[in-house]
Amino acid sequence: MEIIDGNQVAATIIAELKAEVATFSGRKPCIALVRVGDDPASISYVKKKQATAAEIGMESRLFLPPVTITQAELCTLIDQLNADDTVDGILVQSPLPKGIEEVAVFRRIAAHKDVDGFHTLNLGKLAQEDETGFVACTPAGIMELLARANVTLAGKHVVVLGRSLIVGKPAALLAVQRKVWANATVTICHSQTANLPALTRQADVLIAAIGKAEFVTADMVKPGVVVIDVGVNRVPDASRKTGYRLTGDVHFPTVSPLCSKITPVPGGVGPMTVAMLMKNTVKAYRQSRAAA
Repeated sequence: MEIIDGNQVAATIIAELKAEVATFSGRKPCIALVRVGDDPASISYVKKKQATAAEIGMESRLFLPPVTITQAELCTLIDQLNADDTVDGILVQSPLPKGIEEVAVFRRIAAHKDVDGFHTLNLGKLAQEDETGFVACTPAGIMELLARANVTLAGKHVVVLGRSLIVGKPAALLAVQRKVWANATVTICHSQTANLPALTRQADVLIAAIGKAEFVTADMVKPGVVVIDVGVNRVPDASRKTGYRLTGDVHFPTVSPLCSKITPVPGGVGPMTVAMLMKNTVKAYRQSRAAA
């Protein structure tokens, strides 16, 4: 059983981006980070994104609207960033406060600056295999992990647990693409799927992205499976100083011995999400310069 080390792969991608950005003349790629309110997890995530941008040699600009901001005011801020030619990518950190419709906010970001890959146009480009679009960072990171772990998907059965727009659906669309690294047969499972274990046991590659702690157990996988665990769940643990531990959607102690390869939680898919956000921003910068 091989552990797919997301920290290591992410560090490699960041080093590649740093080398690429060093060759750019003039201004450097710039990402605008919008964080509404003071959610502790959001503060941590945004700090990580700022630090990674700085490491690569990119510029990041932080915007901190109050938690009382209205939908209209937030859209006005996004419009200003859309119009700013020195901003290549825009990220609005979720979750947003109650009363603000997240999907409407994500759609407000100009598609060519939507480095999170949630805009309707970018999802459409993914379905059409149009390389000019931006793929959501977590599924893009999953495909990078598989490729760099030398997992070939052609002809393999990929089973995706979860149908979210952020992970499940884009991951399925990527795996089925007519690309050298893709060409898989894909099944998407969800809360209404009948006889779920019978389907997950068919998986050559299982992508678990449902947000249920340790949901996937040993009886749900076949020997030799590759498991990508996207879940990040807090489980009470009195032995920890924090009072909890982080675990994935897969019961690692019993499932991992059956796997040929598996991602850990933490240290698997998580670090890849930030790395792919930066990769998308550099791509947006290149595309804006080419269009100028």
